[in-house]
Amino acid sequence: MVPSLERQSPPLAAAPTMRWRGRSGRQYTLRAARLDDFALRNNALYLVARGSLVLWAGSSDDVIHDANSRARFRLAIDCADRVFEVEAGADQVERMTAVWDLEGAEPLPEQAAA
Repeated sequence: MVPSLERQSPPLAAAPTMRWRGRSGRQYTLRAARLDDFALRNNALYLVARGSLVLWAGSSDDVIHDANSRARFRLAIDCADRVFEVEAGADQVERMTAVWDLEGAEPLPEQAAA
């Protein structure tokens, strides 16, 4: 049995970042996470995508407390080819607004070809 500590992904500070623009025009810095060992962490906000198409945006609270979000998350993880952690404040209204904004997000043009 291999201890789980040996399989953890590198710290997020070392992870590559991308800039995406939300449906409101706000720009977000997204830190790439490894999809093959991805796990939701408390108080973190995520974007799950296939290419430049956002499949799901939210947090662990959304998956736990909202059946619709949970179903969308499961489908998104099955179809996704990338996952990102999004910087978000602690204010609940700000986080809900960011989720709405991220659901219509797209990579900025200079990074769409990357």
